[in-house]
Amino acid sequence: MINGIAVYVLWLREMKRFVRAKSRIVGTLAMPLFFLLFLGFGFKGVAIPGMPQNINYIHFLVPGIIGMTMLFTSMFAGISVLWDREFGFLKEIMVAPVSRISIVLGRIAGGSTTAIIQGLLILGISILMGFRIGNVWSLALAILFMILIAMTFIGLGLIFASKMKDIQGFGLIINFVMFPLFFLSGALFPVENLPMSIRYFAYADPLTFGVDGLRGALISVSSFSIFLDLVIIAASALLMIFLGAYFFEKSESV
Repeated sequence: MINGIAVYVLWLREMKRFVRAKSRIVGTLAMPLFFLLFLGFGFKGVAIPGMPQNINYIHFLVPGIIGMTMLFTSMFAGISVLWDREFGFLKEIMVAPVSRISIVLGRIAGGSTTAIIQGLLILGISILMGFRIGNVWSLALAILFMILIAMTFIGLGLIFASKMKDIQGFGLIINFVMFPLFFLSGALFPVENLPMSIRYFAYADPLTFGVDGLRGALISVSSFSIFLDLVIIAASALLMIFLGAYFFEKSESV
């Protein structure tokens, strides 16, 4: 049974940790900003194969960089499980009279909120660089895609965190997983530019449909229909939450 108070308390704890860790905010935004600035201005005006001619590359890039921010922030949210195990907090909440699904939902809520905040910060910086959003409904749809991307990859991060105990090892494994997911997603270039043999892997990447949905919402350009993007990323989010909760349920608190 889900305990709403437990979910709220864990969400509030993540929020307080996020607000207090200023270096964490700067660190997680640094790489997306480098990509956005150097690639956005470096390839400005360049004709990218497969990209609509009326779309500036920086406009094409912004949704991909937001997806990158969501991916990196969400998957590294799993490291908080390892820190809590290291310092004994995980054992305390495991023996508390609340269901583990409540604990999982609290962590997912907290991690999703921090990821969305950082995604919106990137979007705000992009607007200062000349990016334009169509209307308030486009923004609302983009936020929905951000939420689903965050939930998908927080769930994936929880799976790895539940099976590991070494913090350094977790960082190495997550980096090994994240970068292929990022480069296969079409965040930097159209997926259609990939060879067909690699394109199949891109279609198996949930971030591909998340980024494509963000592009459809923000710049009205997408490889698939927004409805298809929404269905696939929503199904991925539900699957990863289920698997994350399952593996967390089976994990040890010490």
